[in-house]
Amino acid sequence: MALPLALWGLALQATNAFAQFPGWQQEADYVMDVVLDTARHGLEGHTTIAFTNHSPDALDKLHFHLFFNAFRPGSMMDVRSRTIADPDPRVGSRIAELPEDEWGESTVQSLRVNGTPVAVEHDGTLLTAELTEAIGPGEQVTLALDWTAVVPKQIRRSGWMNSEGVEYSMTQWYPKLCEYDHWGWHTDEYIGREFHGIFGDYDVTIHAPEGYVIGGTGELAAPANDGTWRFEAENVLDFAWAADPDYVIASTQLGETAIHCYHQADPEFDASWEQLPDYAARAMAFFNDLIGPYPYPQYSIIQGGDGGMEYPMATLITGKRTLRSLVGVTVHEMAHSWFQALLATNESLYEFMDEGMTSYAASLCMQHLFESPESDDPHRYAYAGYMRQATSGAEEPLATHADHYTTNRGYGIAAYAKGEVLLAQLRAIIGEDALRTGLKDYFARYAFKHPGPIDFMRCMERASGLELDWYIQYFVYSTHVVDYGISGVDFDAAAGQTAIRLQKIGGMPMPTTVAVTYSDGSTSRHFIPLRMMRGAIVPEGAALESDWPWVNPEYTLVVPGEAVAVDLDPDGYVADVDDANDHYPFPEPEKSTKKERKQRRKKN
Repeated sequence: MALPLALWGLALQATNAFAQFPGWQQEADYVMDVVLDTARHGLEGHTTIAFTNHSPDALDKLHFHLFFNAFRPGSMMDVRSRTIADPDPRVGSRIAELPEDEWGESTVQSLRVNGTPVAVEHDGTLLTAELTEAIGPGEQVTLALDWTAVVPKQIRRSGWMNSEGVEYSMTQWYPKLCEYDHWGWHTDEYIGREFHGIFGDYDVTIHAPEGYVIGGTGELAAPANDGTWRFEAENVLDFAWAADPDYVIASTQLGETAIHCYHQADPEFDASWEQLPDYAARAMAFFNDLIGPYPYPQYSIIQGGDGGMEYPMATLITGKRTLRSLVGVTVHEMAHSWFQALLATNESLYEFMDEGMTSYAASLCMQHLFESPESDDPHRYAYAGYMRQATSGAEEPLATHADHYTTNRGYGIAAYAKGEVLLAQLRAIIGEDALRTGLKDYFARYAFKHPGPIDFMRCMERASGLELDWYIQYFVYSTHVVDYGISGVDFDAAAGQTAIRLQKIGGMPMPTTVAVTYSDGSTSRHFIPLRMMRGAIVPEGAALESDWPWVNPEYTLVVPGEAVAVDLDPDGYVADVDDANDHYPFPEPEKSTKKERKQRRKKN
């Protein structure tokens, strides 16, 4: 059963003392009335925002996002998309090549603060208003905006007529108040990456030509009438919608949550869409159990956009897919409902806390839905992708601002793959049970609060009783890699014991699990914690050994009996970048040809 939003508010107040990040947050409640002109792909809107300044600062200016202005030749999104080393093929030079009648535009004609006109300045995808009177701490003001927009031809996420023929994918479509938190104003120009926003209530009326079907964020306040659609959403970060006259709708129910699927009829893909509601309900039930209860009354899965993109209470996905692909993109975007829509970390600063944690949960969910063997690690592709990047010489720290990675690949691997590994690798440190407990605690404490890395790791510390600050320092703020190896195995027949010599080769410390096989066929496991963990959660069936100070490059484990095989990290939880030195007997060196040896000598 979903927890009513009113009770979430009480829970917020009760746990606010624990909020380190940031401990307060702004509030912006929107009432919008919008007319969609399909002949010219235009919007005319009036927006009223009840803005409450909960910060301790007096605000003498306001900033708004004008996302559609990114879809014009010469915009920062256009230039970035063309000049980055590995352009996104969905964008590339497409903005630069748009004919003028397909450009996007967002313009605010007027802004009034408590009825008083305020001068505004348009600057790319941002609008700035210098206030004649500052908004003091705790003060609420009413902002009234009259604005127009031209919807761009669909290229990235938003626009008219996507590649599958959906007429309107309306995301990042209205003048949206920028977030102000303990970092100050967040005025990043839109280049097609991540977002950060303010929670608030939305009351949105959309006037479209008759015959269009509209789905999106929120619930219908009343049945659509003469092309007028009114949606209401409580305590959300954003509002998105899509419109098309050919949508077919299929729905199901999970407890008090309605799940709606909108798609265009297509004989080739209709069977997949007919099965999607059931899969979506099972996925939501899985996430409710893994993370915490979904609190909103509905969720919509809508064909549109350019792949898959998450929004509060809705996602837009391309729909011409096989069943598994359709379920896969839905599961990933639905998982964002917890990490992006509810926990709402600043994705631009900590993209891994949205994309990576979402990928972690989605991998587990797909394994559950398609009943993959438990021995088949659902995170293996994330590990492989991360370790390839980590050893490529091109990795950038996970703490890099999402907009400022030097390559799209660097961003993608960091945000998605390394972010997923960040969670999955905790199994090697605190175990699966503490990881699941910590994840539930994280959601319970910080839903609707914009938490950061410290908040997350403190939940893992509470769940495990261990010190884990070092894990964030190394894995997020550096590019040090994990590489432990076996340097020697020496059997002392007289003493009847084996000394297993281990070495720390990479820059990042990690606790180590060692599996030993003996000459008589018996086996044992040994857990070596890091001293700076200040404790240990010992894996089932393993013996606890003395801790390993991170400054020590070597460690010797002595076991009784003759060891004939030794394996480090037998469960595969650690992203150790060199597997070859993790096993004894050591693998035979590859024999090189005479020609290869000659080439090496010439090179050296």
